[in-house]
Amino acid sequence: MVKKHVIIGFIIGLIANCIGLFVASYFLGTMSENNDSFLEVLKAAQIQGFLGKLLSLGAVLNLIVFFYYLKKKQDYKARGVLLATILIAVITFLIRL
Repeated sequence: MVKKHVIIGFIIGLIANCIGLFVASYFLGTMSENNDSFLEVLKAAQIQGFLGKLLSLGAVLNLIVFFYYLKKKQDYKARGVLLATILIAVITFLIRL
């Protein structure tokens, strides 16, 4: 039962990060002169070397989900969100190498 809640929180944390990444790249794409698409923004971020920063910016949405679960006293789901955030931090660190 506990594993199930942690896994659910982990998956929700990954989904929240993907949504945050999409929103951040959408705003960056619409701010450019060319109105770049999501994939074009990701390619440009990789070429220019700020893909890790963009991933970190997407993880901000995990903060909202994490505190929501803490407020609802669903600590194991909050733990899963925290694990997803740590995974994103490790991926960001590996990209920066």
